[in-house]
Amino acid sequence: MIPQANPRAQYQSHRKEIEAAIAGVLEKGRYILGEETAAFEREFADYVRVHFGIGVGSGTEALHLALRACGVGPGDQVITVPHTAVGTVAAIELCGAMPVLVDIDPRSFTLDATKLPAAITRRTKAIVPVHLYGQSADLEPILALARSSNIRVVEDCAQSHGATYRGKRTGAWGDMACFSFYPTKNLGAIGDGGLVATDDPQLAENARLLREYGWRERYVSSIAGWNTRLDELQAAVLRAKLPTLDADNARRRHLAEMYDELLTPSPVTLPVEMPYGQHVYHLYVVRSTRRDELRAFLKEHGIGSLVHYPVPIHLQPAYRGRLGDVGSFPEAERAAREVLSLPMFPELTEEQVRQVAEAVHTFSKGR
Repeated sequence: MIPQANPRAQYQSHRKEIEAAIAGVLEKGRYILGEETAAFEREFADYVRVHFGIGVGSGTEALHLALRACGVGPGDQVITVPHTAVGTVAAIELCGAMPVLVDIDPRSFTLDATKLPAAITRRTKAIVPVHLYGQSADLEPILALARSSNIRVVEDCAQSHGATYRGKRTGAWGDMACFSFYPTKNLGAIGDGGLVATDDPQLAENARLLREYGWRERYVSSIAGWNTRLDELQAAVLRAKLPTLDADNARRRHLAEMYDELLTPSPVTLPVEMPYGQHVYHLYVVRSTRRDELRAFLKEHGIGSLVHYPVPIHLQPAYRGRLGDVGSFPEAERAAREVLSLPMFPELTEEQVRQVAEAVHTFSKGR
């Protein structure tokens, strides 16, 4: 079986460094907000090329924390996309704010900036562009509109560790940026984890206070906060893996180039790397009008695949009727019907890529 993602293979490729990192934490005896977390916050902020990093419990909590640090609360509106992981919208609603959705560009699967002006109202407090599948949204028009309207921009970088936009890494553009370290991410932990990145010292201070009950002094809350902390074990594992992130991303790009070559010509639509940035292929996502048939065929032949994502946010049971109806966001709805994520992880072999491509071609010829 060729899996769509393989966190175990990632562990095996970094086994020595990960086990040493874990043993070091266990020996030190401090497991929450200690030396490892502080060091990782500095190192990852340096990697993104911003001044501050605040480690938290998950990518969703990173978004929640960042939005709250930006002052988002009840009565506010926050713009994002319908084609994303549900955590993006869940974080907005955790603030008591209302999500407002804008359709996606069909090439990049990210926010279509041409549709953004119509969504802005006097209640718009923030925009959350989602850098999806390993590729940046087109940030310059989004930022220009936000700056002219005094709106915060919080980048959702859960799938774009190391991706660039016009030569600068995602996470270094908005007022704040949010990363997930879920095990399958380009930089993955061995559990949940997240981080908020920013260049703004006041926003960083807000985030640090909100992360742990509003404490400046232990047990004394300066403001009302909550508890969302990156633990020392996860931080240590992430520190062990961070030095190879660029090499892992280069491997993903190489495998994507192989897929592009082997699947041309092909009955599936291949992913597009937009001219404004460098894709890091968190996922290699093709499109097919016969997606479900193709997925079943691949499964029959021992090849894993996933659909990211099968139901757009506005049509999910929890949100249907509140954020839009059928036909409200046609590109997001079409993507949900057509997208399929083929196997993609750094340890995937070239022979496995060939097997996947051959299976796709066999499907196209035989059915």
